[in-house]
Amino acid sequence: MEVFNSIFGSLATISIVNFMACLGTALAIGIFITFMYSRHSESSKSFLATLALLPAVVCVVIMLVNGNIGAGVAVAGAFSLVRFRSAQGSAKEIGAIFLAMGAGLICGMGYLLFAAIFAAVVSIAFIIFSFINFDAGKTGLKKTLTVTIPETLDYTHVFDDIFEKNTSRHELIRVKTTNIGSLFKLSYDIVLKKAMNEKTMIDEIRERNGNLEISVNKTDNVKAEL
Repeated sequence: MEVFNSIFGSLATISIVNFMACLGTALAIGIFITFMYSRHSESSKSFLATLALLPAVVCVVIMLVNGNIGAGVAVAGAFSLVRFRSAQGSAKEIGAIFLAMGAGLICGMGYLLFAAIFAAVVSIAFIIFSFINFDAGKTGLKKTLTVTIPETLDYTHVFDDIFEKNTSRHELIRVKTTNIGSLFKLSYDIVLKKAMNEKTMIDEIRERNGNLEISVNKTDNVKAEL
């Protein structure tokens, strides 16, 4: 069907009608992607504005390159510099950027219907995945444990047997001296085998550290993902 063919055909030149058709479609797709993203994710106004315009920008660049390999390499190098001038973002934001760039690239090649289908299908998949908790049942078992011990205890393996019994993973991530060096504060990343193990584990640690301070906090899972 002709509707699935590139509107540029084999010509090297681009008419103003074709240019405006591609640009308008890319802008519409960018607005659609931004609307779908903003409905299910928190983000800044500047990021949403950039996301809406990105397909149109990529579309125009691809149209002007138009098969010129040298220009294509130059454009790829220019886009690669953006990474070093931007702040870190989440994996979800990067996914939205790649979606917008992919739609703009397809528009720039003249496959307008394919670009619309691509944006719609991936946006719907994004919405579906945003409601799925792939880490269900595990996130609540990830904890940060802080234990205060006297300086007379060797902190290296002092709680290993307790952790072996109550956790599936444990890692000492921080050691800090306090109270003029008479106490150590140890911080661990742990994953409990069962939620009910937390009270038992704390009681066993209290017996070993002389009933000094113990705290258990929920692990902060928000990290830089780039």
